[in-house]
Amino acid sequence: MRRRTALLLLILAWFASLWPALTNAEDTVKRPNIILVFIDDMGWSDFSCFGNPDADTPHIDRLAAEGIAFQQFYVNSPICSPSRVAISTGTYPQRWNITSYLAFRDKNAQRGMANWLDPQAPMLARALQQNGYATGHFGKWHMGGQRDVNDAPPITAYGFDESLTNFEGMGAKLLPLTINKAGKTGKIWANATNLGQPVTWMQRSEITNGFINAAIPFMERARDAGKPFYVNLWPDDVHSPFWPSYERIKQTNNKRELYLAVLEEMDAQFGKLFDFIRTDDQLRDNTLILVCSDNGPEKGAGRAGPFKGFKTHLYEGGIRSSLVAWAPGLLKSTARGTVNETSVFSAIDLVPSLLQLTGQVPANGPQRDGEELADTLLGKAKTSRQAPLFFSRPPDRKNFYGFQNLPDLAMREGKWKLLCDYDGARPELYDLAADRAEANNLAPAHPKVTQRMTESVLNWYQAMPPIKPVD
Repeated sequence: MRRRTALLLLILAWFASLWPALTNAEDTVKRPNIILVFIDDMGWSDFSCFGNPDADTPHIDRLAAEGIAFQQFYVNSPICSPSRVAISTGTYPQRWNITSYLAFRDKNAQRGMANWLDPQAPMLARALQQNGYATGHFGKWHMGGQRDVNDAPPITAYGFDESLTNFEGMGAKLLPLTINKAGKTGKIWANATNLGQPVTWMQRSEITNGFINAAIPFMERARDAGKPFYVNLWPDDVHSPFWPSYERIKQTNNKRELYLAVLEEMDAQFGKLFDFIRTDDQLRDNTLILVCSDNGPEKGAGRAGPFKGFKTHLYEGGIRSSLVAWAPGLLKSTARGTVNETSVFSAIDLVPSLLQLTGQVPANGPQRDGEELADTLLGKAKTSRQAPLFFSRPPDRKNFYGFQNLPDLAMREGKWKLLCDYDGARPELYDLAADRAEANNLAPAHPKVTQRMTESVLNWYQAMPPIKPVD
């Protein structure tokens, strides 16, 4: 009996010695690394894998060829600051009084907007940080700390261990130098040095590479410490003004050519990041890379393919974004290299989906707007979010890019898309399954659907903090 007891104790001790390694191995599988690439002002069809005939984006195309390209993904605002709030919090940005781009204090007040995102907002980064993730933000912020707003919270107050930003965020930053066709150099946003130090000046055409060069060592340190990481890599590209390399500037003649040069050079710089993950045995099969844009394109620069509208518009061209998900060790094998044409979801759904994917239970509450769709992201399902999607236009963009008297509100539910004014007037109803271009207004032909959806979007609008139109 004593021998059996001793043997049993030895076996238990041996298993106990293995337990940390076993749990760490399980933890590694359940807690993947996440990289969110959030491009600035890019059109739905600007990647060559989404149909751009005028430019080549081979590095992002390869991600799509090894991952999943989603065609019915939405961002939650057609303009930068609120779109960034949505993808960071999993909530509608209207909840935080950020409904257009953050600017000078007076302009923010004129539009009834906060000067920065409330640091108590339910940040994805903070939730992951509290669960043992290394968290880093590298790139554009634009959720507080810009122009004369120099007392906003630092980016690290939102759950990031480390940050490097541009002229629209507090903390260490990269600021742009320019060079024109004549070889004359200049500076953009020179007064942004009052928004945090240290400041590094570099050619605007290389700033995406600067963010990548800071992000890679951060990820290496996390990997070497045995910690999973969450990284925002949010380039200034492809936002105007367009400053590609001097070699490309000399070859361009118009805005579209400048834009395409910036797009191609951005893709080339991202190749370094993608190759770093792809060639690292510890990271390749346990990392999810997501690539999308914050809103639609600037008129005359990017393009939205078959969709109507541009940046700032609630038509599809302003709010629908191409999305690429790459995770060779996490995706369902039969989903690799596929195109998902059917799943309808949005940026607010990424937060609960990523929390679900990392083994956390997303918090319920009145401010939770996103839905858990991790299986859709990984190609294990093709489900869509169940609740409708709601949108409001930037309050200072009633007339923009040649569109007059734009609708104020929008709603996507199933195949239907409804747009109307704040009071429900002038409804437009489109069947997106048959009319992606939003060319045939079916509101007169479907009065019951129009009435029901109008009431629904108005109820949502009235439940949000008041929006102050400036027209």
